[in-house]
Amino acid sequence: MRYPGSALMAATLGVIVGVGVAEANAPGKSLRPTIRPVALQVSESGNAAFHRWIEGYRDRALAAGIRADVFDRAMADLRYNTSVIQKDRNQSEFTKTVWEYLDSATSDLRVKNGQAALAAQRGVLEEIEAKYGVDKQIVVAIWGLESAYGTFRGSIPIIEAMATLAHDGRRGAFFEEQLAAALRILQSGDVTAAQMKGSWAGAMGHTQFMPTSFLQHAVDFTGDGKRDIWSDDPRDALASTAAYLKANGWTKGQPWGVEVQLPKGFDYAEANRDNMKMPSEWARLGVLDMDGRAVPNHGKASVLLPAGADGAAFLIFDNFEVLESYNTADAYVIGVGHLGDRILGGAKIRGEWPREDRALTYDERIELQERLTGQGFDTKKIDGKIGPLTIEAVRQFQKANGMKPDGYASLHILKKLR
Repeated sequence: MRYPGSALMAATLGVIVGVGVAEANAPGKSLRPTIRPVALQVSESGNAAFHRWIEGYRDRALAAGIRADVFDRAMADLRYNTSVIQKDRNQSEFTKTVWEYLDSATSDLRVKNGQAALAAQRGVLEEIEAKYGVDKQIVVAIWGLESAYGTFRGSIPIIEAMATLAHDGRRGAFFEEQLAAALRILQSGDVTAAQMKGSWAGAMGHTQFMPTSFLQHAVDFTGDGKRDIWSDDPRDALASTAAYLKANGWTKGQPWGVEVQLPKGFDYAEANRDNMKMPSEWARLGVLDMDGRAVPNHGKASVLLPAGADGAAFLIFDNFEVLESYNTADAYVIGVGHLGDRILGGAKIRGEWPREDRALTYDERIELQERLTGQGFDTKKIDGKIGPLTIEAVRQFQKANGMKPDGYASLHILKKLR
């Protein structure tokens, strides 16, 4: 629940995740983007404009049910936070491939720390699993990726950050909604403004809830009258994460996905998220687990090739889509699922990755979409996000040029388009 965009957020879509190099090599930290600093000044007149915006917003907040005393206390002495704007304007600068992301997300150290976290909270996690029907290793894995098991929860004042971004206007309506939700949280008494800290984008606590998601799904698991996801005690945050996943349709005991091997001559057009079959049907087509056995029938599944035909392959189940509701990036979902598997003692991913490849930059993703559309393979949107429409356009381009239609938006495809 980390980055702004939709109801929940992801740095990018598809197999690319925005993340700084230093962060990626530090498995003890959250996998949150690190931004290159840029010079950004705000004048006193700029601060005056910010405070005029707050004055104008006050009427809207009070009309929406925020008490005047809550608003005035929370908004007193705020300043336009230039560091938040820096991060918002530069968040797409860094991209990493799925395998680079997974190298950190599921590193041996992160797995070891996850096993220790599970052991330390086992009783609580088993209670949460029993109550919400969400597998404990998945809750722990989200905790591990979002805040490095509670060690990196964020230190930016949420009210100031949301007010700054709402005033900035680039995504003003979204952040104004988040600001209103944050004020409602204060009004409910769950936390004080001084304690309500998190990421620059508004994500809070051990598992990085946005304010609107907190209002919808946070729970008081400890029974102390507060839904406290910010303190050193992670119980409310872990239970809230399980409650969120349950509300989005989690099926207990169903894998997020299973690594598989594909047969020679596999029709890569079959690797389509809409092409769902029971694992027994996939087995008849030669799609087997890494030991050569049919994957158990946990429900219908599709084949996912996050790095195209030259990378690892997975059968993914409905729980994969549930995790996408937390963060839409394929790399993140695979990271959560695989980290959870490894925390329980599962094997590392055995398939190879095309490590000679690199991720496309934001400008290159825009160019890819423009060139595909210009050559008759319409991506519908030119937004730099490698989602289903762009993947299908790549697939059609590949078919037209006698290539494996795996839909992988690689540098090789861009060069061929050029």
